[in-house]
Amino acid sequence: MMQERLFPATAMPDQDWWQTLWPDPDGLIATLRIEPGMHVVDLGCGDGYFTAAIARRVGSGRVIGFDLDPIMLEQARAVCVPYGHCDWVLGDAMKLSRLIPAPVDHVLIANTFHGVPDPTALAREIAAVLKPPGRFAIVNWHPIAREQTPVLGQPRGPRTELRMSAAQTQAVVEPAGFALEAQAELPPYHYAAIFTRTHEPDPGERHARAT
Repeated sequence: MMQERLFPATAMPDQDWWQTLWPDPDGLIATLRIEPGMHVVDLGCGDGYFTAAIARRVGSGRVIGFDLDPIMLEQARAVCVPYGHCDWVLGDAMKLSRLIPAPVDHVLIANTFHGVPDPTALAREIAAVLKPPGRFAIVNWHPIAREQTPVLGQPRGPRTELRMSAAQTQAVVEPAGFALEAQAELPPYHYAAIFTRTHEPDPGERHARAT
């Protein structure tokens, strides 16, 4: 499918076990330091499960649901019909800085960062759309064997070899102009790493992305 061109092995999960794994999306969004009034990008928003929670959280702010898959975007749009402050962008995340029209306060990528082919390059794209000192939150599976992460009686999540520790995530994100602000445990199998943008991407990096 289209999503797998960019984030291999990160197809949208079935709703039954996904809702079992994430029974409190509103609480998760608060943990990620998304605050009322913020402008937030839900990068790889899928079917909008977390996008709707962000919309409820930001109130007078705005949410941009961003995904490569037009079918997923339509599903997310339908879920977010009750909220009038959601926008939708279809595109490649590696072109994020050319597709987001104005700087934002926060970018979330949930459950897909492990599949990004060049995570530092993606983090640079994210840095380029954030206001200083904007936040970038990553929700990731702990590097536990897939057989040891069951939901509803079956192993779930990405292949074992794709999973990244919090230290590995920090190591590939900070060179793009970020510093780790906080880390949170998200039982039973996830962690959140919340970064703050520390400086502008240098002009050479911007030029390389634009060509």
